[in-house]
Amino acid sequence: MDTSLRQNRMPRALVSEAGPGGAGPMQFLRLTLPTLEENLALDEALLEEAEETGQGGETLRVWQSDQACVVLGRSSRVAQEVDQAAAAVYGLPVLRRVSGGASVVAGPGCLFYALLLSLQRRPELRMLDQAHRCVMLRMQAAMADLLPGVDWDGTCDLVLNDQKISGNSVRVARDWMLYHGTLLLHMDLELVEQVLRHPPREPEYRRGRRHGQFVTNCSLSAEAVIAAWRMVWQAEQSRDTIPQARVARLVREKYSQASWNLQR
Repeated sequence: MDTSLRQNRMPRALVSEAGPGGAGPMQFLRLTLPTLEENLALDEALLEEAEETGQGGETLRVWQSDQACVVLGRSSRVAQEVDQAAAAVYGLPVLRRVSGGASVVAGPGCLFYALLLSLQRRPELRMLDQAHRCVMLRMQAAMADLLPGVDWDGTCDLVLNDQKISGNSVRVARDWMLYHGTLLLHMDLELVEQVLRHPPREPEYRRGRRHGQFVTNCSLSAEAVIAAWRMVWQAEQSRDTIPQARVARLVREKYSQASWNLQR
């Protein structure tokens, strides 16, 4: 990627107040539902609701899990990316998200986020490279004061000292985009080494390194990170409703089913 885009200061155009076609403040939702399946379903339900009804509005959601798990990308092949026997030994459920990218191990000490973004208000995001640029520059800028030296590399990774601390993926609908990912705070990274196989695709900066050499924790508090994210995204107003019926349907029909989670 163009190294001129990797900088610790975000262009003013990306933080301007809303004007014609602008973005403006968004809503903030801090909500961890009881099960992993529900939490994955909620991200998709927010996208589905916005796309079908226009309700809900742009949202920054954050959540954390007290249970470790494997989350496959939408097109991931389980046998190619996950050691299922090791996952069973460690008691890790294997689930699948609605967005692309490779498999991840997440759990306690890992912070999840999701951005629901309007493509009508942000038409430039219809170009995927611009979507990555917009989101990653904002996330990098949010972290810069907390984590001097944080950088953006690959397609959509945040890195510290050449090690990955955050991976992200995207799902695009007609008029809305779901951009979500994880940030490693204090996670047990041994799980990543034991459960995930070497990915079938990797960014150039990885240089073939094993998981244990490639990923690291950033050792920040969740509260500090969330406050920084809220500020950079202008997520000022708390969101007090979620599409509960959609979440329940998606869990029942998709996220609780092996036909979805283990389909490949």
